[in-house]
Amino acid sequence: MKMSVLRMLTSLTSLGVGFLPAVCNANALDPQLDCQSSPHDFIAPLLDQQSIDSKPMRIEANSVNAFRPTSGSNLTAFGFHVYSVFGYEQNDPLFIQGSGQPVKSSTYGVVVTGSAVSVEASVRKAGSSAVVHEVIPFFLTAVFCDGR
Repeated sequence: MKMSVLRMLTSLTSLGVGFLPAVCNANALDPQLDCQSSPHDFIAPLLDQQSIDSKPMRIEANSVNAFRPTSGSNLTAFGFHVYSVFGYEQNDPLFIQGSGQPVKSSTYGVVVTGSAVSVEASVRKAGSSAVVHEVIPFFLTAVFCDGR
């Protein structure tokens, strides 16, 4: 019996060590989500670093462009895994215009995997003024900055 517990602990430790490099190499976007940047200044470096796909995965009618993180980019925001990155700035060739009326002010942010309550707590603890909005209850939450 003691031997099987020891084997289980050894296996779990091995698995944990295997995940360690992924956590250590995470690219945290917290500083950029202080709402002091422009959408261009937020998205352009991610494109240059190839952290997000260059072609938006979705362009909303209001021209907000959503980009998928590239494989292995390990983007995080406030301790949560980034599901997508989005933004729009009028008259900026970095963003493709949608079929409808563009948003009046610029916007940028991320969609993370996590509940709105826990994401909100982490965002406020970090001192960010970003808006937190539930996308899918208990699963996906948007963190975004408007204006500027």
